[in-house]
Amino acid sequence: MPAKPLRDLVAFARRNSPFYADLYRDVPDDWVGLTDLPVIDQPAFWAANRWPDNRLLTGPLTDAGVYTSGGTTGAPKVSPWTRTEHLDSTSAFGAGMVRAGLRAGHRVANLMFVGHLYGGFLYIEASLHNAPVENVRLPVAGHTPDEDVAELIESFGVEVLAGTPMKLGGVAEAVLSLGTRAESVELLLFAGDLLFDDLRPRLAKAFPNAAIASMGYATVDAGLVGAPVPGDDVRVHEAVADRTIVEILDEETDEPIRVHEVRGRVVVTNLFRTLLPIIRYPVGDLAEWVDAGCRAFRLVGRTEEGARVADVAMSYVDVHDALLAADTGGAMVGMQMVARRWDGKDGLILRLATVGDPSPTETQGLVEAVYAARGTYQEGIADGHVHPLAIEWVRPADLVVRPRTGKLVQVIDERPHA
Repeated sequence: MPAKPLRDLVAFARRNSPFYADLYRDVPDDWVGLTDLPVIDQPAFWAANRWPDNRLLTGPLTDAGVYTSGGTTGAPKVSPWTRTEHLDSTSAFGAGMVRAGLRAGHRVANLMFVGHLYGGFLYIEASLHNAPVENVRLPVAGHTPDEDVAELIESFGVEVLAGTPMKLGGVAEAVLSLGTRAESVELLLFAGDLLFDDLRPRLAKAFPNAAIASMGYATVDAGLVGAPVPGDDVRVHEAVADRTIVEILDEETDEPIRVHEVRGRVVVTNLFRTLLPIIRYPVGDLAEWVDAGCRAFRLVGRTEEGARVADVAMSYVDVHDALLAADTGGAMVGMQMVARRWDGKDGLILRLATVGDPSPTETQGLVEAVYAARGTYQEGIADGHVHPLAIEWVRPADLVVRPRTGKLVQVIDERPHA
């Protein structure tokens, strides 16, 4: 579907989506720019996206692919894409992969994950299919054992691996365990999380001839966000011309940041999704402009909407709800999620405020409740991708708050982003 002018997109959403009609109730008809429109509140957005009685969509669900963004409990985070929207998005993403280094004739092993309505593998497969250069697609998928992938690389002469950073790292270990190096691999394309420097030595040893690049920046819920910018810093992206508008907003005031090297939250407007409009949607990431013209931006971590720990997305609201339901004794009076990285892996610490003295049994019960709500975290532990969940009990005064407002900082990302 061709991209719509912003005013036409807003008018369409306002006219056909009950959610957007309510959201824009106080927006005058003569609004001028994006900053005249409110930023979407994620909990309200997903609460409107229910079946039956969906209040978010602009029309009936008759011809669409339905994917999930990885939500756990509460409102189902289901994201439908029409046939034309998916084609438009994956064509643009495929063009970005060429920009990242995909060449004609490359043999590409797609190692993204699939199943349970998750769209990562299918999106990358479609992007390769719609890329502007010929390529050989090997639909391996992320759940294939690393050892099998290593053997495929050797037997088939695979030249490109496309997967999450942790999957690429696992395959590297499998290659090295065979006592060899995968010299056929020319390009490592990653998505789903930032690729940290502590992974690079393993990748370089296993794939000595491979460049490393981002596949691009997209999410199932927000859709297409940004294209990779060639260069040494693989965290740098830019909005997709005529397809997306990317803003970086102050976390406290929501005012646009128009200078470089000042961090804020990423908010995207998608100009060609109309079944489920995405207009000023917080993606959940932090970024900073890297140029004076505010075109290219560097991803630097996650915002308060949630934390991504290796391959696992952890919604603050969902984790909080799971803990609250399990905390029958009322020990928890506040919560922060702290993402850390040590020994080459991500880990998540739940910093819980209490005025009492919770027992180890209570603590373990809360951990099990989060595992039950987010089974993929346990899968990540079993695969060796993340550390086990930990709980840190503190006094309420020890929770980190914003100096200017006193508001609780819900998610703290202490992983190295510099």
